[in-house]
Amino acid sequence: MIVVLFSTTPSDDLDVEDFQRTSARMRELVTTIPGFISYNSYQGQDQETVAIVRFDSEEALDAWRSQPEHLQAQEKGRRSYFKEYWIQVCSTVREYRFVDDRYERDLRTMFVGDSAIRAANWAPS
Repeated sequence: MIVVLFSTTPSDDLDVEDFQRTSARMRELVTTIPGFISYNSYQGQDQETVAIVRFDSEEALDAWRSQPEHLQAQEKGRRSYFKEYWIQVCSTVREYRFVDDRYERDLRTMFVGDSAIRAANWAPS
């Protein structure tokens, strides 16, 4: 599994409605990429948002990275949405979770079964 951490800090003059429309479209679009697993995002009190996106392979991630509409959104992000961002792409070395007195070793079913993309309840104050 490939895990992408995407941390963003909004620009001071962010057009929130435009950003939310673009974000919703990207969330919709990423679900069409074969090998996409899940998307979740979290916002800190300092307005930094961290998204965690999971793909089943580097090929799936590459398909997302090179998707034309996504490339346009990336450019718009650099130009208009973000004061700062960083991305980390990680390969899963080990995965497990403890549930009901047992370990689960393959977490893919946890995400793939109902890979709800949760809208980032994100809007700058």
